Amino acid sequence: MRVLLVEDDLQLGESLEAALRLEQYAVDWLHSGEPVRAALGATPYDLLVLDLGLPGVPGLQILRQLRADKHTLPVLLLTARNTLEDKVEGLDAGADDYLTKPFEMDEMFARIRSLLRRHTGNRASYLEVAGISLDPVERHVLVDGESQDLTSREFAILEILMRRAGRFVSRQRLEEGIYSWGEEVGSNTVEVYISRLRKRFGSEVIETMRGVGYRIRA
Repeated sequence: MRVLLVEDDLQLGESLEAALRLEQYAVDWLHSGEPVRAALGATPYDLLVLDLGLPGVPGLQILRQLRADKHTLPVLLLTARNTLEDKVEGLDAGADDYLTKPFEMDEMFARIRSLLRRHTGNRASYLEVAGISLDPVERHVLVDGESQDLTSREFAILEILMRRAGRFVSRQRLEEGIYSWGEEVGSNTVEVYISRLRKRFGSEVIETMRGVGYRIRA
């Protein structure tokens, strides 16, 4: 899953980015509010982690515009503002949850999992395709009831393909799902992970169409 982190405190931002990546999220980090709208328009995100006290465009303004645009992306607010009035204002502006600084990373991850579960509440908890069951929130993959130990990028590619089962997905779209901004994109990285998934689940599970992309048959 891909997270957009908007935090101007460099020390905290570095810590959050590193922690999220260790939890196997792809993370893009912005230091100010101005580029947020463009980033959301250009990249499909699963979650926005948003500081309120941002330079330039304040977090509440970003949030209100996001909801005015009918964007349903889950938003977790991070802020040092801890009064009841501040919390009410943030939630009324469209936040899904509110976490005050300082906080423990474990609490943040628990809140993220809760948000993602609620966001997918109208859909099946598991994606089930070709005998494979995948839980995108708890990050489990099962085949015949047995858990499969995938790397974060193998999981990300498999999830993208399963969400679009029966349709071809381009290599560029798969790259977007496994790389954060600033990471060097290997010329054959996607092919390497597709090969690993085929070895794990069977060569017939993922189909390739040259010049188009990859798909899992529905």
